[in-house]
Amino acid sequence: QLFAGDVVMFPHGDAHVVSSTPGIRGKGDLSWVSSEKIDQLPLRLTYNGQNVSRSASPERSADATIVCGFLGCDLQPFNPLIASLPRLLHLRASDDDAWIAQFTQQAVAESHARRPGGEAMLARMSEMMFVNAVRRYADQLPTQSTGWLAGLRDRFVGRALALMHEHPARDWTIDELGQRVGLSRSSLHERFAQLMGLPPMQYLAQWRMQAAARLLLETRASVAAIALEVGYESEAAFARAFKRLVGKPPATWRRERDNWIT
Repeated sequence: QLFAGDVVMFPHGDAHVVSSTPGIRGKGDLSWVSSEKIDQLPLRLTYNGQNVSRSASPERSADATIVCGFLGCDLQPFNPLIASLPRLLHLRASDDDAWIAQFTQQAVAESHARRPGGEAMLARMSEMMFVNAVRRYADQLPTQSTGWLAGLRDRFVGRALALMHEHPARDWTIDELGQRVGLSRSSLHERFAQLMGLPPMQYLAQWRMQAAARLLLETRASVAAIALEVGYESEAAFARAFKRLVGKPPATWRRERDNWIT
């Protein structure tokens, strides 16, 4: 049940229904979308109980106003944050986060204004709202929780994660990580695997692929240069590891993503 100021997220993109009463299902007729000329967002819709129209009614006369948005991210090759979030994330409105309601209203106003730089501003505002939602969810996690967010919160595992994130190309060993965080080799391995669900070195290998994917998308560096950047001395070894995780060689993956973006 939603109340004014609540935030609901579907981190894994699940289909969902918003209704005034549990169990209600609409016809799901979206044929009108293809006939509409949607040249700019936001798309404002009005539902009067029977029909949907694009002629937005004044917000003051509406029984409820719902602001929806979409924040895209890559799940491959490795996205531990999204994997650690539930299918549905419902954050109740609270006095401590009253700014979210005002922030949302500002985002809506910015999207309607369509001023120069508006898209960049909305992108940053969306990211801030997402980070705040994840932070609120992490703060509510029980003490005995497991997963990536729980690992970040742990004194020892969180420090090991920070080291690997900061220097993914370094030739880390469990012994060195243990020395840096203040645990024995066996204790760190056990604690890391218990919280994260995989051993430290396997996590490092997957994180390197995520770092490599970002470089493939955001730079024009060669595959060989990127391999060295993330800790692989051999381009062939890097390509095999990337294909094993993503399903495609890095050059092919980059080319397909470039074509999709353009």
